[in-house]
Amino acid sequence: MFHKSKHDKMIYGIIGLGRFGSALAWELASAGSELIVIDKDEEKVRELREVTENAYVVKSLDKKSLLDTGIQNCDAVIVCIGEQIGTSILTTLNLVGIGVTTVIAKANSAEHGEILAKLGAEVVYPERDMALRLASRLETARVLDFIQLSERINISKILIPDQAIGKTVLELNLRSRFGLNIIAIENKGSVIEVVKPDYVFRERDILYLTGSKEGILKFYKWLDA
Repeated sequence: MFHKSKHDKMIYGIIGLGRFGSALAWELASAGSELIVIDKDEEKVRELREVTENAYVVKSLDKKSLLDTGIQNCDAVIVCIGEQIGTSILTTLNLVGIGVTTVIAKANSAEHGEILAKLGAEVVYPERDMALRLASRLETARVLDFIQLSERINISKILIPDQAIGKTVLELNLRSRFGLNIIAIENKGSVIEVVKPDYVFRERDILYLTGSKEGILKFYKWLDA
């Protein structure tokens, strides 16, 4: 069973490893996030064991089965079962019932999304969100990628701006100024997963940021000022 370790990294759970769920899992893993993934398909789960040891084959998504995996210890769980509406709704209900703080659920229609929202989930619509993602990437050449998990949880991958090179994490102060957290820094293939306040930004640093969409957009505007 998965247990949360004592650090500040966000822990994400992903249920359903179709195209959307698998792509999301690989992207979060590449950003250095800790994951727990669940699917009934053993082959799909096996593939994700390359990036997380917390990959489980679960045939029934009832409360007991979910609790046995430890997914209740995640900061956010994303339900990526859009096509099987009944399973999606029941799984979302069970996650809320076992006390998961943030449940994000994929919907494939407005009606499906309305039900999920009433259960307490934050709802995403992949096709619409892909359009938002593309628009965000086009807003500035510095943005290398963008994932919108919800209005409150977004991940942005950006090239370090010139005005930040030579400054420390503490001096740039993204958390206080924009409500953003740096979850990883990549440079020439090397990834720093635990970023300390005295880290000095270098040329070609790629930042993985998490925060609200408003905070990320505010940071983009500061970059272009």
